[in-house]
Amino acid sequence: MPRLIAAAAVLALSAAAAHADNHAGVVAADQSVSNGIVSASKVMAPKNGWLVVHRTGADMKPGPVVGYAPLRGGSNEDVAAILTEPVAPGDMLMLMVHSEDGGMKTGIFEYTLGAKEDGPIRIDDKLVMTVITAK
Repeated sequence: MPRLIAAAAVLALSAAAAHADNHAGVVAADQSVSNGIVSASKVMAPKNGWLVVHRTGADMKPGPVVGYAPLRGGSNEDVAAILTEPVAPGDMLMLMVHSEDGGMKTGIFEYTLGAKEDGPIRIDDKLVMTVITAK
């Protein structure tokens, strides 16, 4: 009987870990941007879309887009977004998951700040993002 309980506990923990691993999210750390790239070590996207790099500040509101990279639905490892304008050490960047919905062309990033095309994905009314500081 103790083996059965232990096996059930292991299965329950494995299922919980797998479920937690499948939630949308962005994992990234503060990093140098001197090479013109911002990277996320892992991005979990609910569907195909974009990892979008926004400027942000202490208010933690997404600002202008300064880079983006395509995402596949599911787990994406080592995602690199090429910066489209200079970012200085100390700048705060918001790495956010956007959809591939509502635009005129599939595979072309069409979002502009506040637009609905290729807009941010929300889970439980929260943006899927993380904030880092450029070094």
